[in-house]
Amino acid sequence: MIDPAQIRRVLGRIQEVEAALSAPAVLGNARLYRERVREHAGLKKLESVAAVYFKLLEDLAGSRELLAEGAGDPELAELAREEAAAAEARLPEAERSVLSALLPPEPADARNAVFEIRAGTGGEEAALFAAVLFRMYSKYCDSTGLKLSILDASATELGGYKEILFTIAGEGAYGTFKFESGGHRVQRVPETEAQGRIHTSAATVIVFPEADEADEIDLPESELRVDIFCAGGHGGQGVNTTYSAIRITHLPTGLVAQCQDERSQHRNKEKALAVLKARILDQRRQAEEAKLGKARLDLRGSGDRSQRIRTYNFPQNRMTDHRINLTLYSLDRIVEGDLAPLLGALQAYDLEQRVATELGGGAA
Repeated sequence: MIDPAQIRRVLGRIQEVEAALSAPAVLGNARLYRERVREHAGLKKLESVAAVYFKLLEDLAGSRELLAEGAGDPELAELAREEAAAAEARLPEAERSVLSALLPPEPADARNAVFEIRAGTGGEEAALFAAVLFRMYSKYCDSTGLKLSILDASATELGGYKEILFTIAGEGAYGTFKFESGGHRVQRVPETEAQGRIHTSAATVIVFPEADEADEIDLPESELRVDIFCAGGHGGQGVNTTYSAIRITHLPTGLVAQCQDERSQHRNKEKALAVLKARILDQRRQAEEAKLGKARLDLRGSGDRSQRIRTYNFPQNRMTDHRINLTLYSLDRIVEGDLAPLLGALQAYDLEQRVATELGGGAA
């Protein structure tokens, strides 16, 4: 059972946060204001689920008291037992909801997401599968109001992608997609297969949070090599007429970011720098987590992003996520952007892991 005093201590901050939301210092700082709005939303969620939890505890205590008092009245005792059993049955889920709401939010979850999809083993079929994955994420964004913007792409003649880099903007974008990093394997009859045989190929997805000013990532010009070249690919014929594409190499780490989405060289450089900062931030996170070690399963994948996380079997209309042993026989809908059941299951599993490891000691 969770200590009610612990819950009330946390809820005691609601008035403080509400006062902060109208303070000039917070109103004048967009980043701080967003943080306080998110904190307030989290506290109100806790307040709501805690009210249910407290009511169940009250009902359970009342039923047990009634049961003790009505020992000589079989009818009253039976009623009290039924009410106690009903409250006890609902209590574990209510407790889990409270524990979940008590968890500190992961700061990067609210940020925009940077995606990179690369064709792996399988030649042209792998490139076509990379395009299927890109379309899948695009369709999901269209249905949820998230904004997807292509930064760079290397297309093939058959409409696949050797690699494609894009951002997804919107509240909670990174938190939504952070478990997509890893190896995605496909089993299907390729468009390039004349004999109707099933082939296996793969693509790698990497997702990392967009950096912001709070990360204090300084990139002196002396540490950067900037290459300018003619844009080409998905931008159409017009982009090929000017040297607007930008490739930036961070010399100390060897990390590279490239953008050719805009006609303006200046805008492409801005976007490439933003991606480079995100790559540096992600590299730091991986190094810190490797140094600290992690008890809970990290669904975001290994540092080299080479682990196979998911298989898409088209002949059987089956999608399997190997990390959580989830199999869905709705691949036709999934590739059309129906990702909610999959993303929801991954987030729920991660939440269970966090509750077990971070707050396990808080429940008795």
